[in-house]
Amino acid sequence: MPELFDGHVSEPAWIHGDLWHGNLGFSESTQEPILFDPACYWGDREAEFGIVDMFHGFDRSFFDAYFSGYSKADGFERRLPLYRLYHELNHLNLFGDAYLGAVENTIRQIKKISLA
Repeated sequence: MPELFDGHVSEPAWIHGDLWHGNLGFSESTQEPILFDPACYWGDREAEFGIVDMFHGFDRSFFDAYFSGYSKADGFERRLPLYRLYHELNHLNLFGDAYLGAVENTIRQIKKISLA
């Protein structure tokens, strides 16, 4: 899968690590967003989107705001399934066969991208 990273310059960042809509709340008084239940680590900032993509739940304004400050690197969409696969495999390990179909589909998707 090295071709997924051809020309990619990683932008390491301190990332949430478990960023999905279930870990987002809003302050009652100010309505400002609050992120909780982090699994923080230092990694490629694109990796954050693996679980975002897996569970969806964020509206367009989230992505518009994020990518207005950090533009998408070339090939981001090609790498996204690989980042998602990490979380699908983790969920398969933790929660069982309910995630097996998603893992298999993502592996097929990655193979197709890699062979293109």
